[in-house]
Amino acid sequence: MAPVAAFQPSAAPPSPGVPTVTPLATLAVTAPVTFDPASVVLSLERVGGGFIHPLFVTHAGDGSGRVFIVEKVGRVRLLNGSVVLDIRDRVLSGDLGPYEEEQGLLGLAFHPKYPTNGYVYLHYIDRRGGHVLSRFSMPASGLIDPLGEKVLFTLPQPEPTFDGGMVVFGPDGYLYLGLGTGGIPTDRQFLAQDLGSLFGKILRIDVDHGDPYSIPEDNPFVQHTGARPEIWAYGVRNPYRFSFDRANGDLYVGGPGHATREWVNYVPAGLRAGQNLGWPILEGTLCWGVPTCDRRGLLLPILEYEHTGGNCVIIGGYTYRGPSSPSLRGAYFYGDFCSGRIWAAARNAAGTWSTSEMTRMAGMIGSFGEDERGD
Repeated sequence: MAPVAAFQPSAAPPSPGVPTVTPLATLAVTAPVTFDPASVVLSLERVGGGFIHPLFVTHAGDGSGRVFIVEKVGRVRLLNGSVVLDIRDRVLSGDLGPYEEEQGLLGLAFHPKYPTNGYVYLHYIDRRGGHVLSRFSMPASGLIDPLGEKVLFTLPQPEPTFDGGMVVFGPDGYLYLGLGTGGIPTDRQFLAQDLGSLFGKILRIDVDHGDPYSIPEDNPFVQHTGARPEIWAYGVRNPYRFSFDRANGDLYVGGPGHATREWVNYVPAGLRAGQNLGWPILEGTLCWGVPTCDRRGLLLPILEYEHTGGNCVIIGGYTYRGPSSPSLRGAYFYGDFCSGRIWAAARNAAGTWSTSEMTRMAGMIGSFGEDERGD
C-alpha cells in the first residue's frame, strides 16, 4: 500500500473521504494460532524487587541466562539487584509521581553479535530534555563502562510527554527506535504524518556501518525528497513498546491513544516497509477530530479497547514463544498501565483477531519482557 501524502505540522485534520479498509485477512502472511484462553490460568509471581521504577526487562542473548532490568532513573541492574550500569548523572528522570512525566532511561538493546562485540545500546532523555541513542560496551567483567559512551543520535524533545522509548534489533540485524510526537499540542500530533520530521515514527538504522550509523538501502523513504531516510514506519503517537515475534519477524506495536481508546498495530513480516499506522487521522479505528476521514493507505489496528474500567495507556508486549507453557505459544500478550489488566490475542484461520483478559495485577504495568528462552 502506498503511503498517503505527508501532512505539515500545522495541517488541519484530513478532509472527509470514503473509508476504504484493507481486510486483515489479506495481510496475514503467517500461519494462524490455535489458542484457547479458557484452557489457561495465569498467576503472578514476584521474581525480584527493590528496583526504582523499573521500565523494561530484557536479556543479552549470550547464553548466560541473565535478566537485565532498566530503571527509569538511569540504572541497569540484574534481576538479583546488582548494578551493571549507572548513568544517573546524565539522565533526566522527571517527576516519578504523574505518569505523564515520561523522561528517563527508556530502552536497552543488546547487539545481535553481543557475545563477540560486547555492544549495548541505550535510549534515554538527557539532562537538557532531549533524546540520546548511545552505544556502550560490556566487557567480560559484566559491567558496562559508563565512560565508554559513543553517542549515535540526538534529538531535542519539546515536552516531557510522548517520548516513545523502545529500541530493539529486528530480525534483519538493524536497530529500530520508536519516537513519539514530542508533546501534547494538536499541531505536534500531525508531525506523525510529516515525513520531514522524526517525531511520531519508528526509525531503522544500520549501526554496523557508517559513523555514527548508516541508512539501510531498502529503507522506504531513502529516495523521497524532503523525507528523513531513517523512517521505517510513520503515523504513530507514542511507540513506547513494540516487539518482533522471534518465530517469524512479525511486528506488534502498542499504540497509546489520546482521549478514548488504545490499540495494537500489526505489521506482518512480509508487508512492505513504509506503512502509515494512521495517527492522527485515526485514533484506533475511529476518525480523530473529524466525523469522517479517509482511511485509504492506512494500516488499521488489529485490536483496540476503550478508556473504561480504569484503563488509560496500552503497554505493548510480546508473542509468547517460550518452552515453559506450550499452551500459550503464538499468543500476543499486552496490558494496560493503569488498570493492570493483561490480555492475550491470537488470529484464527479466517484472519480474525480475538483477545481475552487473562489476569489483572494490583499495580501499574511498566513493561513486559522476555528472558533468553522466550519466557
